[in-house]
Amino acid sequence: MKKPLVAVIGFGRVGRACAQALMDEGQLALAGIVRRAESLGALPGKLRHIPVVGHVRELAAVDVALVCVPSLIASGVARELLQENVAIVECASLEGAVLDAHYAELDRMARKQRRAAIVGAGWDPGALALFARAFEVLIPRGHNVSHPNPGIGLHHSAAVAHIAGVKGALAGQFRGADGASRRYVYIELRHGADLDAVRAEILRDPLFAGESTEVFQVESLSSIEAEEGQGMVLERHSACASGVHASLLLEARFDLVAVTAQLMCNAARKISALPPGAHRFTLGI
Repeated sequence: MKKPLVAVIGFGRVGRACAQALMDEGQLALAGIVRRAESLGALPGKLRHIPVVGHVRELAAVDVALVCVPSLIASGVARELLQENVAIVECASLEGAVLDAHYAELDRMARKQRRAAIVGAGWDPGALALFARAFEVLIPRGHNVSHPNPGIGLHHSAAVAHIAGVKGALAGQFRGADGASRRYVYIELRHGADLDAVRAEILRDPLFAGESTEVFQVESLSSIEAEEGQGMVLERHSACASGVHASLLLEARFDLVAVTAQLMCNAARKISALPPGAHRFTLGI
């Protein structure tokens, strides 16, 4: 079976990550890279044999294009590609009314050209909304709270690091929408240490008294301390006045660019099964 041919539009960080991902992709083939005329020329490494052109029509054949340009110009580039009868996947970081208008315009153009478009194949909008929706389904009566990397508290981190069995620790803090302080403690344990015993010792420490505290074991603190990457926490708490007070917690750390590339490739793999029009990104077909 012939692999769909995919063009990468734009060659910034996301475009480079998409091109690299496509080189390792089993179901898709990289047709070429479209970038500014002043940047044309052969690329190094595994991409050296991939065509680099100034416009998508210069490529021999393209089934779908990954739009990896800045959000401010993404709508215009996406419309132009649809006018060229190329299905598109885009990941523009747009919100609210701007995102709705973007979706409506691409839907109009895609239907007119009888092509499919997948909108918001990134983290936000994209995968984060899917996690939030899943939380809402599992706890219908409640509220979501999300926030980026918690700020690191050096004093609290040092206190945890001195607990027997702890090789190293980082303690983060944030305030939720309700104003309550919450802490997230990441610990690297010494060989043979018991996680439950260490967690109990942390929670007994007066420094953490009166605060909601979550303890996470990690293989290496270096991954937490790294400057590159993205971190976030998504919580949902039940609003039921009686009964079980359920809660859900998603704690994530990842390379935002690499995740975006994987989400765009996921969208490209399934776009041929979609009818003409714009479709918001989802993990299912």
